[in-house]
Amino acid sequence: MDTADQLASAGTFHVLKLPLGFIRVLEWLFAIFAFATCGGYSGQLRVSVDCMEKARSNLSIGIDFAYPFRLHQVSFEAPACEGIRNERVFLIGDFSSSAEFFVTIAVFAFLYSLMATIVYIFFQNKYLTVVFSFMWLVSSSAWAKALSDLKTATDPDEVQFLISACKVQSNKCGSVHGPRWSGLNTSVVFGFLNFVLWAGNIWFVFKETGWHKGASRLADGASEKQAGTFNQQQTYNQGSFDQSGSYNTQGNYDQPSEYSQVGGPTSFSNQM
Repeated sequence: MDTADQLASAGTFHVLKLPLGFIRVLEWLFAIFAFATCGGYSGQLRVSVDCMEKARSNLSIGIDFAYPFRLHQVSFEAPACEGIRNERVFLIGDFSSSAEFFVTIAVFAFLYSLMATIVYIFFQNKYLTVVFSFMWLVSSSAWAKALSDLKTATDPDEVQFLISACKVQSNKCGSVHGPRWSGLNTSVVFGFLNFVLWAGNIWFVFKETGWHKGASRLADGASEKQAGTFNQQQTYNQGSFDQSGSYNTQGNYDQPSEYSQVGGPTSFSNQM
């Protein structure tokens, strides 16, 4: 408690009010939302199989699936409408690579943001974030495409065609309800928001590196040199003006006047 009070009194956490520190906190929170909404997802769809013999029908077949979305391993029992047997049907598709890649980037970004925030608060080191910006863009794009394919693969209207009984025209199949995609849609949104945050953070990080400070020193030095040259030239011109003015005044002072040579008393007395 005393240590926390000392840190607070010393103003250690004031860096969180700066753009770089504030964005680090947002990156940490958005990374949590990204991997939580994707990695914690589980959905369900339901289809119905209405056989000609009503006793063999099943009007509510539940199909559950979850992260990492290896649909080819998801199976369910459906009536064959022939005899009393049921058939095991597997979904189609494997979207685990894109989903796991997205969640992996989110977890690493979460850990990195947490450590970087702590380092920035207590040590204020300089570091770059270009790699994570690029990885967020790639993983979010890949996951968005995989999510689109996942929605198609788990569409009840598409799944019912995997059931043999639904291929017989005398039997009627339909969809009861489809999965809810709000959680996974949110994960894609947070993925691209993380990319925007990390990409925008590059500028604030770059401002704290020696490259930016070195360029600023060169620009300031050039401005000071130009200003010094201008002041020196102005001083030189002022000195030249003063010297020229004193010379003309002295010259006019030393030159004899026409009155003293012609109209003065000396020349008049000599003529007399």
